[in-house]
Amino acid sequence: MTTPPFAIRGVIEGFYGHPWTHQQRLEMIDFIGARGMNSFMYSPKDDRLLRERWRDPYDAEALARLSELVERCGRHDIEFGWCISPGLSICYSDPGDLAALRAKIDRGLELGAGRVGLFLDDIPTELQYQADVQAFSSLLQAQVALVNAVRAALPADVPLLVCPTEYWGRGTESSLAELAAALDPAVDLFWTGRAICSATLDLDDARAFERTAGRPPMYWDNYPVNDVAMGYELHIGPYRGRDPELWRASRGVVANAMELFEASKIPLATIADYLADPTGYDPETSWQRAMRDVVGEADLEAFALFADNVRSSCLEAADAPIVEGVLGRALFELEYGDADAAVASLRDLADRLLAAAAHLLRGPVANQQLMQEIRPWLAAFEVGAEALSELADLAAAGRLDEDGPAMLAPFLIRLRRARVRVFGDALEMTLSVLSGTMFRPGEVP
Repeated sequence: MTTPPFAIRGVIEGFYGHPWTHQQRLEMIDFIGARGMNSFMYSPKDDRLLRERWRDPYDAEALARLSELVERCGRHDIEFGWCISPGLSICYSDPGDLAALRAKIDRGLELGAGRVGLFLDDIPTELQYQADVQAFSSLLQAQVALVNAVRAALPADVPLLVCPTEYWGRGTESSLAELAAALDPAVDLFWTGRAICSATLDLDDARAFERTAGRPPMYWDNYPVNDVAMGYELHIGPYRGRDPELWRASRGVVANAMELFEASKIPLATIADYLADPTGYDPETSWQRAMRDVVGEADLEAFALFADNVRSSCLEAADAPIVEGVLGRALFELEYGDADAAVASLRDLADRLLAAAAHLLRGPVANQQLMQEIRPWLAAFEVGAEALSELADLAAAGRLDEDGPAMLAPFLIRLRRARVRVFGDALEMTLSVLSGTMFRPGEVP
């Protein structure tokens, strides 16, 4: 078997929101291990003992669970990353805080962690303590001292991975150059690309980072994560926009998953395919295979039709290609061409969507955990299907202009109140125009 070109291929539990359960983590390790990934990084933002209360020790029960995660990783030749985020409250000049951090890191190493992560992301950008202001000229200088102290205290064979406070951009930033110049070249640096959630990861940008930092980037890819402002989107589309030659100038890629554990498996399976063979990777083929694996053959047709209408993410230019295509053509034909053909296409699409929604919401679907996770999107999907059915009925009766405003506006309101993104802009725009009901961006009636 050909060795995958990316040295590090993995998943990070690094989202804001309710952390995964212990059993879910064990299952995810099995899932990514079966797909050739070799890294699992434990860093849920809402694990208070990693972030808000990082000084506090884990109790015996929590340590036993973490030990089991390490053991499960070992079965699959997966490296367990022990990641601490002290930046919200650490006093960089306090020897007591440094000792507490070392003790926390040592505990992870005792459990068998193979890599240490020191995360300084999403924190205040100024020094918070007067003692630090007096001891250091800047936050960056304080962080350099912290990183170097941690590196010096680690065993030589334990890699250190740092997420800087400024972790995205073009890779030519002066802050990156200053930080990197002061660190041991063996310290890896996380980078998310040109944006926090990057549409593309390009080889040229990776090389720019490497020239600036004196080391290739380790990519923290914020896909499929859908936390904070992205919570209305369901990121289950395929991995795309990543340069097939990216491995030539990067340490690897770890993907930040969603709080939605079961739904995350679909895009993560496509990410595993890309990381294993970036040159031969085909997003749509990989996506179909991933959905079949996670959803099952019996439910694949219905689920794939649903999934085509929730493609919205920073990686996708098309939100709902099937619905957008049928709607665009049908509205043109109704106005200028073959009205009967337009009605037939609308009716066929509406019936297919209604059948898929009914099956996924109320049918004997094998992966019920997935259906429960994504239920808000499925419910909105059914509302949209009902709206298309009503649109087809009105067009068939020749009453779209007369009755459209009264009959279609309620569907638009229901979709807005669902507060999830399904069908992208295609359906809402059509309903807005035909009903004469317009809302400002983000407005919920």
